[in-house]
Amino acid sequence: MQLHLLITALVGIWLSIGPGTAVAEPGDQRLVVIDQDGSGPGGSNQRSMMLLLQAPDVQVLGITMVTGNAWMTTEVAHTLRMLELIGRTDVPVYKGATFPLVRERRRTLAAQQYSGKVAWLGAWGGGESTSSKITTDPYALDDLPEGKPSTAAQAEDAAHFLIDAVHAHPGQVTVFAAGPLTNLALAQRIDPTFAKTAKALVIMGGSIAPSTDAAEFTTTPSHEFNFWFDPEAAHIVLTAPWQSITVTPVDISLQTWYSDAMQKQIAASDSPAAQYLAQYDTERYYMWDEIAALAWLQPDLIDTMRTLYLDADISHGPSYGNTLAWTEKSKPVDAGPAATVQMTLHRKAFDRAFIQRMQATPDEPAQ
Repeated sequence: MQLHLLITALVGIWLSIGPGTAVAEPGDQRLVVIDQDGSGPGGSNQRSMMLLLQAPDVQVLGITMVTGNAWMTTEVAHTLRMLELIGRTDVPVYKGATFPLVRERRRTLAAQQYSGKVAWLGAWGGGESTSSKITTDPYALDDLPEGKPSTAAQAEDAAHFLIDAVHAHPGQVTVFAAGPLTNLALAQRIDPTFAKTAKALVIMGGSIAPSTDAAEFTTTPSHEFNFWFDPEAAHIVLTAPWQSITVTPVDISLQTWYSDAMQKQIAASDSPAAQYLAQYDTERYYMWDEIAALAWLQPDLIDTMRTLYLDADISHGPSYGNTLAWTEKSKPVDAGPAATVQMTLHRKAFDRAFIQRMQATPDEPAQ
């Protein structure tokens, strides 16, 4: 009877997880699922995922893709190919949302006539800083300088994988979200217990009050692409009952820069991750998503933080998609849980840690 019950329980667990979900081995590994808009090759999106994949004390249960900087179809291809090149095809990839919940490209472009130009439109194109390689066709495959992948995404969709993963390991899984929050919002709407079943949520998104001369933020300091691209999704996620929320906003992201000097140091290593970046990474820009990933691995890299209550403006006016933030005293009665918002960075220590992790092979501990 006891053996029968054990087999029944194991079968039940397998069915609830699904055939494409990685199962954690016993031990002290930290469990994480990655939700990302994985444009590439290289760049902030891919580098942040690689940080988590390189960490020997972390098990990445799966990666879900969402349209953001590029269309989801192309992001899936870039991410699958990155996993092939660094030797991590054991990590499953899931297709997620191609479009935001409500925001539409046509209306957004038209709104620029009265609300001003948007500096970065991601997959939608049409912005002054948008790469000419990005097509407005959601299902076309952009150029892949690193080559097309030979592996494929899983059959299960992103939202259901996210739900399955947190329920397979209740209270143990951190959800790392560094793109628009559409997949997480869908998961929360499908299963209202999704957020509270996870251990924590880590987000790159939002903008509080950045001190910068960057044109994108001097005139619109509360604008940040991930929240802006799908404001309704950001609202759903930020007001869901998470046990813990940590946010990497624009404010701290602008304190970094991926430089030629960093690339040169990384390229000196013959590790697969280092050589992937050496051959294909041409992005020299702020390290948005890398801070969120590396600070989760090494919290001491963050100098100062604030406790704030966050939301996204869903009023559909000129401020549609802007970040809303309140203190404990000023928060509205329907505010979501408090978030720990990272404000300043130990820059030299951060750069050093990032380079070391990219130079190391996956089975080497961080220095």
